[in-house]
Amino acid sequence: MATIKPFRALRPETGLTSKIASLPYDVVSREEALTYSRGNPFSFYHVVKAEIDLPPETDEHSKAVYKKAKENFDRLVKNRILIQDAKECFYIYRQKMKEHTQTGIVACIAVDEYISNTIKKHELTREEKEKDRTNHIATLKANTGPVFLIYRQKNEIDALIEKVTAGKPEVSFCCDFEVTHEYWILDDAELIGKIAGCFKDVPSLYVADGHHRLAAAANTANMYREKNKDFTGHEEFNFAMGIVFPHNQIKILPYNRVLRDVDITDREQYLSTLKKDFRVGHPDNGVPGKKGVLCMYMGGKWFSLELKDPDAVSGTADRLDVSVLQDKILSKIFGIEDPRKDKRLDFIGGNKSPDELKKLVDSGAYKIAFSLFPTSVNDLFEISDEGGIMPPKSTWFEPKLRSGIFVHLLE
Repeated sequence: MATIKPFRALRPETGLTSKIASLPYDVVSREEALTYSRGNPFSFYHVVKAEIDLPPETDEHSKAVYKKAKENFDRLVKNRILIQDAKECFYIYRQKMKEHTQTGIVACIAVDEYISNTIKKHELTREEKEKDRTNHIATLKANTGPVFLIYRQKNEIDALIEKVTAGKPEVSFCCDFEVTHEYWILDDAELIGKIAGCFKDVPSLYVADGHHRLAAAANTANMYREKNKDFTGHEEFNFAMGIVFPHNQIKILPYNRVLRDVDITDREQYLSTLKKDFRVGHPDNGVPGKKGVLCMYMGGKWFSLELKDPDAVSGTADRLDVSVLQDKILSKIFGIEDPRKDKRLDFIGGNKSPDELKKLVDSGAYKIAFSLFPTSVNDLFEISDEGGIMPPKSTWFEPKLRSGIFVHLLE
């Protein structure tokens, strides 16, 4: 049984939504956030990447950053750039990117369901990143960015959402990344009850993106509970903000890899080593044609790599293409045991084409690039249901949710 709850969102004054909305804090660098926010005092980057308003040498995890984030956030509220709704609502949020459309429900989710694994995850969190988001949420007393969740699609929920989206959206804008964002406010108590009731028959929600945000929300809830021993469970701090999408609408792209500072001076020897585990081919481009095929670029050429004996690999998570790459090449050949920390390895989101991977290698910045087939939503479901963990950076979701369109206050 999954719980979703309406809430009184803090939202931008309607005409300013496009100026406020920002990408998630963890997909942009300080320099990118500076560029995107330049000349725009309303930009939510001043809240989710507040280090842009401090000297460049400032540690992004220092108390000064959280203090500045709160100052910037409070200013938006005080000046009524962000205004809280009077009634608890659901918000129906739609994104359109080229031919792809996805429509989800902005709602509160129960942190206890995350703790009990009713909300299922597929990724380990890192202590430093979890602590950072916990500090951010606790300092601002707010969830400033939504968690991206998915559920197994239900016709009854689709029909109820269609009733809402038949009308004109409250807000609609197109951002610089050619993504249209629009949302509808659902404040009808009867319809809210029907949608929430449908989710009682949804066994689980699944975290697609935002594991650290949700873990941090649970940490913050526990901090509040320590101070409020007589809490009832209905207080806002017991909930996090999420956007729940049906599984048949989401788009997963690959998370590709590039390597620097690796020794492939003897390329024939390297290829000979690969051939012990893989059938090596010569594709026309770097687009893997199916699951189980990796594409590799080096020395001006693309190569395809397909395991000779895929049945020898057991376990759903171990059979993922990202796992095969990690186990059979990155670890076995190059000694990259911890992909999160090894400086020779970088991750490139699937919004970058294989041609862009090729350019990175041809420029001399990297020695090898690997282009992967996307992880499927069924893989995500199966691994999460098994309690398994995917390797780091196994999925890239596109389009990205935006921060600042909705904020959930904890008090």
